[in-house]
Amino acid sequence: MPKSVRRTSPSAPTPGPAPGREALTIALSGAEFGWGSSGKLSAVLSALCERSPVPLRFVGLGSGLGRPLLTEHPVERWYDLPESGPAARAALEEVVRSQGVEVALVVLDGPVAAALEAAGVPTVFVDSLPFLWTEGDRPSLPLDATVYCAQRSPELPPECQGILASIPRLRWVEAIVGTPPVPRAGGSTGRPCRKVVVSLGGLRAPRLADWTSYPRLVVPAVLEALAAHGVRDVRLTGNLSAGLLADFVGRSPLPLRVTAGALPHAAFLAELAGCDALLTSPGLTTLLEAGSLGVPTLCLPPQNLSQIFNARFQRQAVGADVQVTWPADVLREDDVLAMRAKGEDHALELIYEAIGRAAARADAERVVAALSDRILAALRHTAEPADWGALATAVGTGGAAQVADAVLAAAGQSPPSS
Repeated sequence: MPKSVRRTSPSAPTPGPAPGREALTIALSGAEFGWGSSGKLSAVLSALCERSPVPLRFVGLGSGLGRPLLTEHPVERWYDLPESGPAARAALEEVVRSQGVEVALVVLDGPVAAALEAAGVPTVFVDSLPFLWTEGDRPSLPLDATVYCAQRSPELPPECQGILASIPRLRWVEAIVGTPPVPRAGGSTGRPCRKVVVSLGGLRAPRLADWTSYPRLVVPAVLEALAAHGVRDVRLTGNLSAGLLADFVGRSPLPLRVTAGALPHAAFLAELAGCDALLTSPGLTTLLEAGSLGVPTLCLPPQNLSQIFNARFQRQAVGADVQVTWPADVLREDDVLAMRAKGEDHALELIYEAIGRAAARADAERVVAALSDRILAALRHTAEPADWGALATAVGTGGAAQVADAVLAAAGQSPPSS
């Protein structure tokens, strides 16, 4: 094995294939941006295991950030790859050869999808953000993937339509969400808000110099607002370090009872099913999963470009003012949207710099106080009548099975009849 490939320990044992039948080997990869990619991988893996007519074997590529969400799945082993260049291609080709990879499932990681295709592996690429792209993003997208699965969106801005029209094997799929392990009991309208989940994903994105700036501003504001609203139990989760989580728990205002830590995907869905409300940085997968459960959801200020769109989609769909924006002296969303014509990276740079400056300001506590006021005002709307599942209903929730069938078909297997 080349030194450029580092093999990690298995995350879970993989059942052996049935006697006389070899397992189909599937390579997995998700973008190292947040936890949304891993949430979608988790949902599709569950669907694959349910729908495949043959035994399956999974190997993972990269995706170190999201592996904690996938511990419940039988991924035989993970391979850490170099970031880019000839060494990355050589390392990936060695994994393909040594592991006998027959088909690949890639979520939002364009370069890995393109490299797998170049290595001769039929690749199903999942794009949950088709509304985001402009011509400046074209070089980073694997437009010639064996199957390009674009998740349905309530709106497609004109800037993205030329790119989408140029994808030869484009397939539209419904929202890719996990199946909740337990049903949500009853409705939420009018009942006291006592148990809340706070979820922060997407924090450790590439090129983000200090990923702690966002939670240092937002989490204290959230906890102050929740205490003022009469909430008693808070589950704080996301890709935050243990030290930072412990600090937030230690400084949480009374009478809040805060528990904190990362949750595997199924455990997160179980927490959602049992809470009165969700406060989340507006990652699309989280919003759709909460919507599929009918959970009242408040969108915290955006961390990146896609979250601006996601929060607006959510507000428009549910018809409630539960979108919290940054104070104007921190960030103006319209300024960010004006930058996206040059490509996502330019817009992200503006967002990251603005949040970093706000966290470093001498009066950062004033920013926290302003956010707390905005969050408290939005919290009051979570008790009002609203169609909390409207966004999920608009795009459907059958995408995990649809992507799983595309993977099986790309591998020459017949998906089950619908």
